[in-house]
Parts: sequence; C-alpha cells; structure tokens
Amino acid sequence: MLHPSGFREYDARWLWEAQVDADGLRAVGRGFAALSRERGVARVVVGHDWRSYSEAVKAALIEGLVEGGLTVLDVGLCLTPMAYFAQSWLEAPGVAMVTASHNPNGWTGVKMGLEPPLTFGPDDMAALKALALSGGANSAPGGSVQRVEGLADAWTADLASRVRLDRPLKVVCACGNGTAGAFAPDALRAIGAEVVEMDCELDWTFPRYDPNPEDREMLSEISRRVLETGADLGLGFDGDGDRCGVVDDRGQPIFADKMGLLLARGLAADHPGARLVVDVKSTGLFDTDPLLAAHGCVVDWWMTGHSHMKRRVAATGALMGFEKSGHFFPAPPLGRGYDDGLATAGLVMDLVARSGRPLSALREDLAPAWTSLTMSPHCPDDAKYDVVARLTAQFEAERAAGRTILGRRIVDVVTINGARVKLEDGSWLLVRASSNKPELVVVVESLRSEDDMRALFHEVMKPRLARHPEVGAFNQEV
Repeated sequence: MLHPSGFREYDARWLWEAQVDADGLRAVGRGFAALSRERGVARVVVGHDWRSYSEAVKAALIEGLVEGGLTVLDVGLCLTPMAYFAQSWLEAPGVAMVTASHNPNGWTGVKMGLEPPLTFGPDDMAALKALALSGGANSAPGGSVQRVEGLADAWTADLASRVRLDRPLKVVCACGNGTAGAFAPDALRAIGAEVVEMDCELDWTFPRYDPNPEDREMLSEISRRVLETGADLGLGFDGDGDRCGVVDDRGQPIFADKMGLLLARGLAADHPGARLVVDVKSTGLFDTDPLLAAHGCVVDWWMTGHSHMKRRVAATGALMGFEKSGHFFPAPPLGRGYDDGLATAGLVMDLVARSGRPLSALREDLAPAWTSLTMSPHCPDDAKYDVVARLTAQFEAERAAGRTILGRRIVDVVTINGARVKLEDGSWLLVRASSNKPELVVVVESLRSEDDMRALFHEVMKPRLARHPEVGAFNQEV
C-alpha cells in the first residue's frame, strides 16, 4: 500500500496503515536507494521521531534502503536537525528522517536529502514517486545497516560551540510532548539557560495540544507559563524540532517573521552587507527597516517551503533565511544552513542576552505593521496555478500602466512564488497556490493601520478573486 498523495512537494507524509504499509515503505527505500546510487551516494543517515509506530516505519524503510545497496547509519530516536547534523558528523551525504513533524498521531512521513544541507525539492520528489510507485527500482548488492550511538551529545556540543550566553536567562522550553522533549531542555542548558520545562514528557498522543509553534493553543500555554514563572522568554518547538516559536517576557507571542526581523537587526552590525533570504509570506518590514538599510543588508524574497529556502540560502551565500512558518536557516558561522529550532533558539537567547534589554523592548523597536491571517479559499488543484497566473498578469499590467492601489503605486510584483504585490509605502498583498492543498494562499499587510489592512483585503484582493469562479469562499475574514 502506497498512496500517491503522500508524495508532497518536498517531503512525504501518509496515514500509517491507511495510506501506506511496510511494503510501501520498502518500495520508498528502494526508490531512494536508486536515486542515491545515480548520484554516487552510498551512505545514508536514518533516524525516527517518537511515535508508537515510527520504529516499525523506519525498519521497513531501512529494509528497502539495504535492498537497494546502501550503507544505512541508524542514529535512532532524534530530531530532524540532529539527523541533518549527522550527515556531516558521519560523513554520509544521504539522510532519510522518519517523522510527521507536528501532524496528529496516525501520520508518518520521511524527510530526505542527498546533498547537505539541502533536502529534496519538487523534481527529486517526482523522481522518487515514479520509482516507488513502480515498485521501488531494482535491488543492488552491498547494502548494510549500522547502529550509531552518541548523536545527541555531539549535536548538543556543536550547538553550544556556536552560542554561549554571556548572562543567564530563564527560559520556558515547551515541546508539546513531541520528540523535542527528549533533547531541547538539555540543549538549552548547554547554551547557558535556566530552563523551565513544559510538556517535555514524550507522549505520541499529544494529550494537551499538537506540538506546533504556529498554533494559538500552544502559544497561549507558553504565554501563561512565562508569566507564572517570570521567565525572560518562552520557546516552543514543533514535533521534530526544526521549527521554533517565541513568546516575550510579557507573554506576547512574536510571530516568526517579526522574530526573524529582530534576529536580522541584531546580526546586521556584525555582518554588514549580509544577504537575508525571506519567504514571500513574511512581513514587509524587512524592506523598510532602517537598521538593515544602514548596514547595507540585502533582502532576497524567495519561495515558501523549507526545501526551497535551504537551496536559496546555499546558492546565494546568505547569512540566514527566515520563513513565516517558524523555519529559520542560519548559515555559517551561525549554523549549518538547514532549519534547526534549537540553533534558532540559541540565536534568540543570545540576542536578548547581548542587548541587555527585555525581548518585549526589542519587539517595540519594530515599526508597526498590521498583517491579516493567512486565508485559504478553496481552488481545485487543476485550476489554482492558472488562477494565480491570471491574477499576476493583472497586477503586472496595473503596475506597467502606473495605476494605484488605494492611492499607492505598485513598485514591484515579485513572482517567484505567486504574486507578492509591493506598494510604495511598504504595504503588500500576496496570492499564491498552496503547495499541497486545493487552495490559494492569500495574505495582506498594511504599514498604515488595521483599517487599511482590511481595506486592502475587502476592496482590493477579495473583488479580484471573486472574478474567478474557480475560487471558493474564504475560510476566515480579516
């Protein structure tokens, strides 16, 4: 059993025993092995998250990898960034991490790569899908499996070598009972924090909330604990530890794009002229921030998705990448170029410690911006890209004709991932096709007022979308 829908744009996810079984995972393993051999890769790191069936999933995947002739280095229970780290630590270019991240119990999946620090993108996933659905390619001799110990200690030491707090901070560490609970508290202590543990006991049923630092329930619980304990900040990690959410000392969540801007501001003086890769869903304050401009930092808008972002950071030599979902990509000397929630947490703590100011005060340094929720109207998979193309052409024509939107010129239409329409005052509108759902993604942001943000949606975006019968009703109102 191997349902085709499980092959996503840059990873794979299925409902275990409803959409995929052990035979299906063996086929995935053989397919991955065939791609590895084509690219001259013979060694692959394999790890798994904490779910009741993850070891069974991993065992089936490993059988396929070994049948395909690979040397498998099984690092056991770990976080996704720990598996990425192990590629360099063990000199193994391949990685196949068994995880469904923050998805509810019942889901499983695999995150894969063959060239550190990159992971599979759409072309790789399409090739893997074709091989796996055809039976997973041919077997090959020479496969083996080795169990590797000591990854957690090596990964933690690497984190602590990059960041060491110069003054103590009390930090709430929230893991939502996901895999991060086994590793994050010790990693934060190694960096120098006093840690208040919250939901760090491993429980694959996720009894309180899904471990998702974008989720308001998780953020609310972190806020409550920060205020109860008088912590300097709260840090929340998703199920496989590659994302980080932040709550300030006043219990206010700082959404990931704004937290990314704070990090960029803190790094700018030490890294003048740095390139910063920012996904198209993030705040327009990156474009208008005076401190970034004063230090000559270059903002590079790019495609949403952790695989796309890693590739762009590597290709351009950027200092760091920032994605609104909470994936952050610190490159050398800050990190290793992949998304690591604990490396990000270290940078956040270091920012606060070095500034000598509360995180809430740093947040107040940012100019105001009013951003809508991410809205996802239904649009069929076979129509969504065409709808976005038509809307993009309309905005580009308006820009060329010198037309204004609510009295503001369109200064640019960024088309690398849908259309991000940038206005002369820094406000913007975004429409793109969802990577893995029959939906559009719509966001607007005003740098003027909340009423102006609503007007950008109701008077500009909504009427344009309504002209396309393929677009359904909005799931939320601004």
